[in-house]
Amino acid sequence: MATHEVLDRRVYGEGEVIFKEGEVGRRCAYLVETGRVEISKRTADGQEKVLGYIPTGGIFGEMALVDNKPRMARARAVEPTTVIIVTEASLEQKLRKTDPFIRGLLMIFVRNIREMTDKLINASG
Repeated sequence: MATHEVLDRRVYGEGEVIFKEGEVGRRCAYLVETGRVEISKRTADGQEKVLGYIPTGGIFGEMALVDNKPRMARARAVEPTTVIIVTEASLEQKLRKTDPFIRGLLMIFVRNIREMTDKLINASG
């Protein structure tokens, strides 16, 4: 008999913040089922810099899920948006089956992305 995972969905209205930069708490990532999400970060001088947009089918928030660090940017729905929550438990279940080398490599990628983003934002701020 097959088991089916129950997916947690959330709906956000236009302009609604999904998570804030620096936020600590729920370890999860988000898959955009419908809508579009803006990812932005504050520069050293306090300006808000848009890093990009996540369209339907895209994923965001994955770095905090992997390395358990505070959110490095803000995520905001720019139109009515439905997301599917990817939980820590579901990621851990998949990673348990993965080679430890791949897990370590994933952590290095996340660390490098965080460092490069901070340097880029602070240099262009």
